[in-house]
Amino acid sequence: MSVLLFSHAACMEHEVALGHPESPGRLRAIAEALSAPEFDGLDRREAPMIDPLLIEYVHDPDYVRAVMAAFPEEGSVRLDADTAVNPGSKEASLRAAGGVVAAVDAVMSGEAKRAFCAVRPPGHHAEPDQAMGFCIFNNVAIGAVHAQRVHGAERVAVMDFDVHHGNGTQAMFEKNASLMFASTHQSPLYPGTGRLHEAGVAGNIVNAPLEPFAGSDAFTAAMEDRILPALRRFDPDLILISAGFDAHGEDPLAQMMLTEDDYGWATEALIAVAEDCCGGRVVSTLEGGYNLSALGRSVATHVQALGKDL
Repeated sequence: MSVLLFSHAACMEHEVALGHPESPGRLRAIAEALSAPEFDGLDRREAPMIDPLLIEYVHDPDYVRAVMAAFPEEGSVRLDADTAVNPGSKEASLRAAGGVVAAVDAVMSGEAKRAFCAVRPPGHHAEPDQAMGFCIFNNVAIGAVHAQRVHGAERVAVMDFDVHHGNGTQAMFEKNASLMFASTHQSPLYPGTGRLHEAGVAGNIVNAPLEPFAGSDAFTAAMEDRILPALRRFDPDLILISAGFDAHGEDPLAQMMLTEDDYGWATEALIAVAEDCCGGRVVSTLEGGYNLSALGRSVATHVQALGKDL
């Protein structure tokens, strides 16, 4: 059994603006990193387009309709200060969410144990009724609710190690005790959410804010002392990872100073929890990461860890 890799060339057609950090080059860097011989065993699949009705698992129907109508046939349309769409954005967005749903289908059906979705645009800042922070639809939240509605998962957890707090995912989960959101992130930093006291309806929101320049030791301690024990107590039927790699020390948008080895360690730690709680079922999807070299190396380390012992 191998790691599933979901991606699609259409995800490179989404262009926010010239020089924008959330660029098609991110997926090119990942594709190059995963073209190395050690990744020959990946089960590579095209991310399908999602039925827009499934996006309404977590987004307001009026918002979904408004965004679908806003995708332009030419030029660019701005959805918020940081998020714009072009003619390639519609298919990219539908395939980003569709890739996560397809990965959840494969893992929950037992076809595979682990999957990584190299898709964009990212999703974790997208609120129920608002695009935000480069994100249009909340891919990981859609996947989590899909696991419940279609595959009967009673509890689903999302662990987000992006350097920015996943405010959108938290907003979608905080009133639903069957969904858990856990996050390590730099604070203070955009979007300004993710404080320790934000705990959800039943302690199902677990934030571990870290100071700028916190480094590997603080990240490891936050995972070991706060995140991993909470995940074990929640005892999920599936773990999803919002895999942002912008906490890397080379990333231009933040200063948490992690290395690719930290991502490998965190991935293995999350897999260990999954092995104990849910048969090892893990679906990971790309969020941030804006230094292309560091992103490629970090994703390679993450995917190697996902494939360990398979």
